[in-house]
Amino acid sequence: MSTVEIFSIGDELLRGVVQDSNSFWMAKRIAARGASLGRVIVMPDDPESVGDELRLAIERGPTLILTQGGLGPTDDDNTREAIAIGSRHSLEPNADAEEIVRSRYAELAAAGRVATPELTEPRRRMSRLPRGARPLDNQIGAAPAFVLELERTTVVALPGVPPELQWIWDHTLAPELDRILGPGGFAEITVTLDLRDESAIADLLRDLQGRHPDVYVKSRAKGFDAGEDIRVTLTAAGRSDDYAQRLVETALAELGNQLERMGISIVR
Repeated sequence: MSTVEIFSIGDELLRGVVQDSNSFWMAKRIAARGASLGRVIVMPDDPESVGDELRLAIERGPTLILTQGGLGPTDDDNTREAIAIGSRHSLEPNADAEEIVRSRYAELAAAGRVATPELTEPRRRMSRLPRGARPLDNQIGAAPAFVLELERTTVVALPGVPPELQWIWDHTLAPELDRILGPGGFAEITVTLDLRDESAIADLLRDLQGRHPDVYVKSRAKGFDAGEDIRVTLTAAGRSDDYAQRLVETALAELGNQLERMGISIVR
């Protein structure tokens, strides 16, 4: 199974100024491709610290490392430098990235959305990438994303602005994800039990998980008042949606039988 790690980079995340909604958004799409997300790491805008953590991640050898944030034109946008440090690929001007930035500001200036199309130093900064990186177009913002292929791991750097990240994911990054992770498969079923005491099914769920290691079993309690029934979610990833669905349905059938023996009903 392909493995993925996410680096969410930005002081604003650690200071509580911005919520990390991007990791949640990407996690669901990583699971839908049948890949396993092993870590989400939140880091400050410190290229040395991020570079050191990236170096450790590269040594672990996941299939894919995703970074998000820190690709803009300001002094605290240091993710390019961090990836250069972590990968030991020096930062250098990238002609393709420069053309993306130049074209994008020409479009924005023609539309009256920026004052000038000039490739200023802050704008040019967004086109300096780690050696060997391939830029990805960004038609929502201006900073290119990029892909850096290493020996065992591919690093993908994405902007932190959610609409930009999502557009790149669905457009210019999509063929890369097909190549790196494959289409994969995913299935999820959630059921609600006529039960509010989560401890009553703790042993059952532990044993069920043990017998179905390829299915993730998670109970979610709300409280003990009327209407706050426990939900149980079963998810699986695999080589296809049909394969994952069979895994989930097999585990669900066993869950239903065990609950019936305990006198607990699945209400929906």
